Amino acid sequence: MYSNNSESIKYSLCVFMDEEKGDEFGYVQFPQSFDNLTKNDIYGCSFRVIQKLEVHGLDANGGPCFIGTGCFHRREALCGKKYEKNFRFDLKKLNNTKVNERASLLEETCKVLASCTFEHNTTWGKEMGLIYGFPAEDIVTGLSVQCRGWKSMFLDPERDGFLGVAPITLLQLLVQHKRWTEGHLQVFLSKYCPLFYGYKKIPLKLRLAYCVYNLWAANCLATLYYVVVPCLCLLKGITLFPKISSPWVLPFAYVAFSHHAYSLGEFLW
Repeated sequence: MYSNNSESIKYSLCVFMDEEKGDEFGYVQFPQSFDNLTKNDIYGCSFRVIQKLEVHGLDANGGPCFIGTGCFHRREALCGKKYEKNFRFDLKKLNNTKVNERASLLEETCKVLASCTFEHNTTWGKEMGLIYGFPAEDIVTGLSVQCRGWKSMFLDPERDGFLGVAPITLLQLLVQHKRWTEGHLQVFLSKYCPLFYGYKKIPLKLRLAYCVYNLWAANCLATLYYVVVPCLCLLKGITLFPKISSPWVLPFAYVAFSHHAYSLGEFLW
């Protein structure tokens, strides 16, 4: 991903520095857009429904999840601090703070920061920063920030804030989706399951919204059933649907019509 809009930082600061509710937000998330999408988008990499519809709806329930890129974090939220109602960031006080340190001391500090052992025996990766141990570490990190009382905001300016490269072959797409689905399912089956980890911390609607994506891999079971069972029924001569003359055909017709109308709407949009 690379920056495509020089105003992105300003937009984020406008959220963080809002006098009324700016102190409530832990991070500002921009959509994940790509600059190599084809006109037909045969692999569906634009995630148009998710980014143009679903994520906007999460703003009313605590904010969107962290998607790992195109995001500005508040330092305090990312470093594990819980949200306090009267929390205010005094910029004037910060600007007037003077630090007098020797060059040798700064050099030694930088060496420690640059070493691979800097995180050892600390809460980094557990309570601070990105949460380790998950392929979808961004989802767990965003969930942890929100469970500490912070909210998030989704910004979708007219000019894309960030652009990246989407998969251009089927193999690349399968590898990417495999990592995403495995990571989401691993989160759902861990102690960070939104239903339990977010209990009394974030709204129920937001917890259920997380589960929709966490159970992405589990959708394969319904697809497998849809592929296998009808074939077996046809081989055994078992009737799958009621006769046209039966009133029970109406629910099936309604589902088929709604599904195709929804797909057509997505395609035309």
